[in-house]
Amino acid sequence: MSAKNIIFLILLLFIPVSLAAHFLEWGDLIVFITAGLAILPLAAWMGTATEEIAVVVGPSLGGLLNATFGNATELIIALVALNAGLIDVVKASITGSIISNLLLVMGFSMLLGGLRYKEQTFQSVVARVNASSMNLAVIAILLPTAMNYTSIGISERTLQNLSLAVAVVLILVYGLTLLFSMKTHAYLYDVGVAEIEAETDAKIEEIAAEEKPNLWIWTGVLLVCTLLVALESELLVETLEVATSKLGLTALFTGVILLPIVGNAAEHATAVTVAMKNKMDLSLSVAVGSSMQIALFVAPVLVIAGRFLNQPMDLDFNPFELVAVAVSVLIANSISSDGKSNWLEGTLLLAAYTVLGFAFYFHPVVS
Repeated sequence: MSAKNIIFLILLLFIPVSLAAHFLEWGDLIVFITAGLAILPLAAWMGTATEEIAVVVGPSLGGLLNATFGNATELIIALVALNAGLIDVVKASITGSIISNLLLVMGFSMLLGGLRYKEQTFQSVVARVNASSMNLAVIAILLPTAMNYTSIGISERTLQNLSLAVAVVLILVYGLTLLFSMKTHAYLYDVGVAEIEAETDAKIEEIAAEEKPNLWIWTGVLLVCTLLVALESELLVETLEVATSKLGLTALFTGVILLPIVGNAAEHATAVTVAMKNKMDLSLSVAVGSSMQIALFVAPVLVIAGRFLNQPMDLDFNPFELVAVAVSVLIANSISSDGKSNWLEGTLLLAAYTVLGFAFYFHPVVS
């Protein structure tokens, strides 16, 4: 058993601890910290369950399943926060997820992979396609924000209607990106697909002497983990405002930095691990693919969910968040466009994330 799996098994102990802290009223700060730690292994188990189910149902359906559940943990946390009316935290978590995947995850992957291998390569064509999709995402959140700041007396309802229309377009684009990568232009992703299949084949060989993954068991694991993530997210959100104020943190910093790390830690670890095995195509598909899913799927779904939950969710972001996303997309696209990476480029990405982290920490308000 790997060290990563041992750590995640130990972290499962925080599930009963967080529940005890809640019911025995140990304080909001204790509940917040333990609930956050409990979500980490649950997210990892959701990823494992999705992979095991993919082995049984085949690559096409498995790929669609991975695309759907890739950011399930972050989506659940955001939905709980949205239902609680924490709109600013939800928007900040969207911003933070995009930034952390493009800068933190890609940065660590390129740095640690580059320290082991002098230069690593990946499909530059795929990188350019991903860059175009992320540019669209920036435009999508730029327009509602620009409309709000360049128009006098624009109503909140108008912004919500514009955001809803943009959300529908983004979801359609996300569906088309899946069609492009999995069907019409799957050959462009052959290297990444081959690496994924190799990982899957190795897993199958390990269990060949025993038995094939049980579809019903892993479906049950996925369902139980999803329910537990929803429960822990409820505890996390309930205590978020009081706990973060005790820690001296703003809602903006919490949403942009803390929540994305909690919700996506398992996926981050996977991207870095495969990069250290010189599988940069697979690593970037995890990091950039996660950012694309947040921008083109999760954010639009939250806008649509806000309409049903009677919460004023739109794509009118804090201009400071918008600048951070644009800068992250710009530097990530410029570094990945040549299809090569090294440890210095990883360091540059991490430096950019650190600078943005300091900026969000010292930013006084969310408005």
